[in-house]
Amino acid sequence: MASIQLTRMLWSCKLSTNIALSSRKCCSFRRARQLDFGPLLKRNIQNRKLTAIRSEKSGNEGSISSAIEGEENSDVISSPEKPGLMLGIDRDDSGSVIGLNLIPGDNEAIDAEVVSTVTKVKDEEIKKEKIETRVTYNIVFVTAEAAPYSKTGGLGDVCGSLPIELASRGHRVMVVSPRYLNGMSADENFAHVFDANRRIKLQCFGGEQEIAFFHEYREGVDWVFVDHPSYHRPGNPYGDSHGAFGDNQFRYTLLCHAACEAPLVLPLGGYTYGEKCLFLVNDWHAGLVSVLLAAKYRPFGVYKDARSVLVIHNLAHQGVEPAATFKNLGLPSNWYGALEWVFPTWARTHALDTGEAVNILKGAIVTSDRILTVSKGYAWEITTVEGGYGLNQLLSSRRSVLTGITNGIHIAEWDPSSDEHIAFHYSAASLSGKVQCKTALQQELGFPIKPGCPLIGFIGRLDYQKGIDLIHWAIPELMEDDLQFVMLGSGDPLYEDWMRSAENTYRDKFRGWVGFSVPISHRITAGCDILLMPSRFEPCGLNQLYAMRYGTVPVVHATGGLRDTVENFNPYAGEGRGEGTGWTFSPLTKDCMLNALKTAIRTYRDHKSTWEGLMRRCMQKDFTWENAAIQYEQVFEWAFIDPPYIM
Repeated sequence: MASIQLTRMLWSCKLSTNIALSSRKCCSFRRARQLDFGPLLKRNIQNRKLTAIRSEKSGNEGSISSAIEGEENSDVISSPEKPGLMLGIDRDDSGSVIGLNLIPGDNEAIDAEVVSTVTKVKDEEIKKEKIETRVTYNIVFVTAEAAPYSKTGGLGDVCGSLPIELASRGHRVMVVSPRYLNGMSADENFAHVFDANRRIKLQCFGGEQEIAFFHEYREGVDWVFVDHPSYHRPGNPYGDSHGAFGDNQFRYTLLCHAACEAPLVLPLGGYTYGEKCLFLVNDWHAGLVSVLLAAKYRPFGVYKDARSVLVIHNLAHQGVEPAATFKNLGLPSNWYGALEWVFPTWARTHALDTGEAVNILKGAIVTSDRILTVSKGYAWEITTVEGGYGLNQLLSSRRSVLTGITNGIHIAEWDPSSDEHIAFHYSAASLSGKVQCKTALQQELGFPIKPGCPLIGFIGRLDYQKGIDLIHWAIPELMEDDLQFVMLGSGDPLYEDWMRSAENTYRDKFRGWVGFSVPISHRITAGCDILLMPSRFEPCGLNQLYAMRYGTVPVVHATGGLRDTVENFNPYAGEGRGEGTGWTFSPLTKDCMLNALKTAIRTYRDHKSTWEGLMRRCMQKDFTWENAAIQYEQVFEWAFIDPPYIM
């Protein structure tokens, strides 16, 4: 009986290689994930010969393929003449071959160490090469803005960054937003967007409304834009210098109807997203999507496996219009109750006003499968009378599906070690570049160059929500101290004029930049020592995250996402090294804000090592979108546990 020396034993999925039992011929099997005998041969049988005995049953020269695929389907390759080392075949429940075992014959036992090693190696290799599995979804973001195409605030940042992160984690992601054209330089953001050659007619506002789809595939995401003449006008997405556009309900009703049709009619990448989608509807502009799924589609068997998650970025804006406009929304008449809204008596315009209205955000809260806010603190605040804007009782009733997830930031764009907008780069390990950034900012703003003078910054809208009135009343007292203050923002003309006036009054200490500039915002964030954010409410807030990333210590009102992300400084914790990343203050008063700000200034001046520790702790915080995306995936999983909303 001829024998062979097995120089390499590697499992083949097809097992098509025969063991030719002619003299001195070698056999080898191709590699597959299930089993690899390489480590076994190296560790245990380097100087041994394994004898494979020809199986007479196979009838094909000891062919393994015939032993597996032959009529008798023998699961052991052996010889009745002289049993030796035999190859046993492992099968799963369906009969498919999944591996080999070495089995001793009747008269010749295998070394027990070899047998145990084979089993151990097999288990180790299977575990090592096991592919990690993750549930993936077809995700459709519906939003009024998405950076870089359109942006007025945090909503644009979220819907421009989170989809990319989710796509990188294996999900198929589409973002549906209007194609805004205002005749300004911002139109260049749509330069690479092309016509998808798909036009559809939507039934709403008393007739058929024709819209077109435009598309760009970028960074793993399908960016889909709804085109209609109502999106082509000067101003920002929501209004112009005269105020909000009067037809915003019409414009965003079109967006919602189009977003519901897009997964069904757009063959992106060769095939549609289909009905089993997960819709992320952002604020009231997209809130009608959840209502349409429940009222228009599911009763007819469409989107019965889809889910919707409402993301509330700012509860103050709810899409409230007169009750008479309900008929324009394209909903069945029996769905009026889902959107019905009655203003309290004190909020009505006159004695005969019944206060009846429709509230699109209310309809979304009622019909969405899950509800998210952009921080845990804000998820609690909107269930209170003070923060609920009339919807607190409804949101409290849905507390079981309400979750808060803190936004992330684009760490490649906001990185002090590589930021293209700042003159000098630095990191937590080497902070010298931050001092140089401060000097460069002082020079750019026309301040006296004073590296030891605390430089305080504010970036944001000039309106009541941001607490700009507190800064207005506190500036005279602050200017008595040796410090410098810079503000960047636009909004209420009253405060814009005040900033210009204050700059003339305090020439060496105050600068007010009316408007907004991305490069300037980066340079202020990098060059300032302290960032002030006295917001009355802040669902999440991004500027404090940017500031901490750049080692600029935040002083904030303890509300919403500001309270969640800024840890109040405690100089006595950590065995005297201190803990925390900034200062929070409450209640929201001028005196309370000034006390926190003056404490931060004293720490900066008198305790340099402590201040450096503060800066480094800020810069080491993890506010990446990857961290947020993992939490979003958990919410997606929860959304599919329960059946969808059906009235």
